[in-house]
Amino acid sequence: MLNSKKTNILLAMAGAAALMASSPVLAQAPAEPTPAASTAAPAAAAPAAGEADPATVNDAVGGGHGDITPISMFMEATVVVKVVMAGLLLASILSWTLLLIKLFEFGALNRKTDNFLENFRGARTIADMRAVSTQEEFDGNPLADMAAAATEEIELSRQSGLSVTGDHLDSAMARAQSAVAAVQSGLALRLSGGQQFLASVGSIGPFVGLFGTVYGIMNSFIGIAQSNTTNLAVVAPGIAEALLATGIGLFAAIPAVVFYNYFNTRIAAYGTRADGFAAELLNGISRQLDKGA
Repeated sequence: MLNSKKTNILLAMAGAAALMASSPVLAQAPAEPTPAASTAAPAAAAPAAGEADPATVNDAVGGGHGDITPISMFMEATVVVKVVMAGLLLASILSWTLLLIKLFEFGALNRKTDNFLENFRGARTIADMRAVSTQEEFDGNPLADMAAAATEEIELSRQSGLSVTGDHLDSAMARAQSAVAAVQSGLALRLSGGQQFLASVGSIGPFVGLFGTVYGIMNSFIGIAQSNTTNLAVVAPGIAEALLATGIGLFAAIPAVVFYNYFNTRIAAYGTRADGFAAELLNGISRQLDKGA
């Protein structure tokens, strides 16, 4: 009996051992993730240390830029630079307006002068000269004003009972010459209207533009320091806005200098023409006085 119990226990233990040997492994210990795999994604996602996010920097420096055009650069510039550029653009517009005004002025002046000289050279007496020079159609013409002043002086001398011929011819001619010189003295001032403005724009325009550029670039460098980046794509728009001020300054100054020199030439040419007419006028009056007319 005791032997059969021992045999049964040994058979049960052998069967349990065989069953455990033939069954699959139910569970395994989970593999620990490698350090490289667990940190690869965060390292790839995070920006490099010390390097600012371009989008954030762009917003900090200039609020973001799309297509850069002169209009967009003007709109995004600082208030001081905007004032500089607006002032220079206004000066440029005034320069071109002045060009058109003076072109029409000189054109009308030369046409009226040609017509006056044609009529004046047909006069035979001092009275005829006076009649031509005081016609309404020649009102305001510098040469007509010179002739009117000289002939009026001769007429006033006669009305005062002074002799204008013989021994008194020189004094009469001196008074007539003084009257002509008085009209000529205001001729240059009369024709040079607007020249001072053109000279001012031509001389200070580039410096005003340069002031706007310096101020704008200064603000751009301040933005670079605050954003802690040297990315050219980020800082270039602000610098371009500043440089636009210098470009507008040159755009205003160069035509102003050209217009100034051109009208100076026109004024000098008309002044030479007026000098020639003054000599012609005084010779004609002297000739008529010698004839007793």
